[in-house]
Amino acid sequence: MMTLRTSSERGYADHGWLKSFHSFSFAGYYDPAHMGFGNLRVINEDRIAAGRGFGTHGHQNMEIISYVLSGELAHKDSIGNIKGIPPGDVQRMSAGTGVQHSEFNHADGQTTHFLQIWIEPNVTGIPPSYEQKTFADAEKRGALRLVASPDGAKGSVLIHADARLYAGLFDGTESATLALSAARKTYVHLVRGQLEVNGQLLKAGDAAALQSEVTLQLAHGRDAEVLVFDLAP
Repeated sequence: MMTLRTSSERGYADHGWLKSFHSFSFAGYYDPAHMGFGNLRVINEDRIAAGRGFGTHGHQNMEIISYVLSGELAHKDSIGNIKGIPPGDVQRMSAGTGVQHSEFNHADGQTTHFLQIWIEPNVTGIPPSYEQKTFADAEKRGALRLVASPDGAKGSVLIHADARLYAGLFDGTESATLALSAARKTYVHLVRGQLEVNGQLLKAGDAAALQSEVTLQLAHGRDAEVLVFDLAP
C-alpha cells in the first residue's frame, strides 16, 4: 500500500526570517493523522533568511539530521563542534542525554534552504555526539546512496536508530530499484523536481508512505532529488 501526500497538505509557518513546511506535527502545527511515520518524527523544510537563525536551544534523546539544499548552515554546539554545513554534506547529531546548539545563516543576501530531520532513537541516555560527511553528486546520480544507517555501512553517517536513509538524483532515463521488507515502513520525500515513485508522479515537497511493499521503483525524473527512509515497523 502506498499513500501519497502532496506538498500543499503539509503544515506551514511563516516567521518572516524563517519559512518552514512541516511534514509531521511540529510546534504550532498539529495534525493527529500526521504525528510521524514509523520512527520518523520530523521532516521540516526550512528557509532561513540572511543573517538569521535558530539561537541556542536544547535537545534530548533524538537523532537529528541536517540536509542542506542551498546556502550554508552554521552549526555550533555544547560538545565543541563549530561547523559549516554546505550542500552535499549530511550532518548527524545524536542528542542523547542532552545537547545545546544553534544554527545560523551568516551569508549576506543568500537564503539557507535545508531539511531538518528527526528520527526516534533505539537507545536513550547515551552521550551526545556529532558526525558530518560529504556525499558527492556523482555518488547519488541515478542511484540511491546510503547516507545514514545504524551501522555506518558504506561510509554513511551512523545513527542510533533502526532506520536507513538514502539520497538520490534522477533525471531523464535514470532509474533505481530498492528491495523493501514488507514488515518495515518506507517513506519517500521528494526534495525537488519531479519523479515517478512506483508509477505515481511526485512533485517537489510531495511524499509517499509505503507499507507492506516489497519493491521501490524510481524513474522518469526531471531534475529530481529524493530522500528514501527505510524505517522500523
